[in-house]
Amino acid sequence: MADNERNRGERGDRDRRDRDGRDRAPRDREESDLVEKLVGINRVAKVVKGGRRFGFAAIVVVGDGKGRVGYGSGKAREVPEAIRKATDQAKRAMIRVPLREGRTLHHDVQGHFGAGRVVLRSAPSGTGIIAGGPMRAIFEALGVADVVTKSLGTSNPHNMIKATFDALTKVVSPRVVAARRGRRVSDILGKREDAPAAQQEAR
Repeated sequence: MADNERNRGERGDRDRRDRDGRDRAPRDREESDLVEKLVGINRVAKVVKGGRRFGFAAIVVVGDGKGRVGYGSGKAREVPEAIRKATDQAKRAMIRVPLREGRTLHHDVQGHFGAGRVVLRSAPSGTGIIAGGPMRAIFEALGVADVVTKSLGTSNPHNMIKATFDALTKVVSPRVVAARRGRRVSDILGKREDAPAAQQEAR
């Protein structure tokens, strides 16, 4: 009887391990496809009794190169631990951004956070990523191939990243706009394509 209970317990543990392994496999495979960009590392100090305690603060951008991106920050006594904390936070805070043809934004958009203000503009094929510093890391992780950006505010990487994410959350696809207005997608796209021609005729 004791042998039967032991065998039953071992079988249950083995089944649990198999089930956990199956559940973890797709998640591990998805995380392995993520692109991680280290934006910056700063040394920080905390004043305590008896002196100052030094540590490191890291900010990381994570994306899958297919329209999902997130950012995170972490502090620790050692650099690798700070990067790990920032990466974990970025993976938990990923957002999805609709892309046109999988390479650029659907429309121009502005974003701001604190003293940071950014302008993001869609671009034709072959333009490349015209951005600097933290913004370039975001678009490389996002999978954008053509975009023109401009930072009009502070150069603080934290505020620049948060302002860029504020802008990216405002990007909507023509399908969503059409559903919101009760129109067809072709009506929305037709207006967008006819706008340059109308402007040229007005000139």
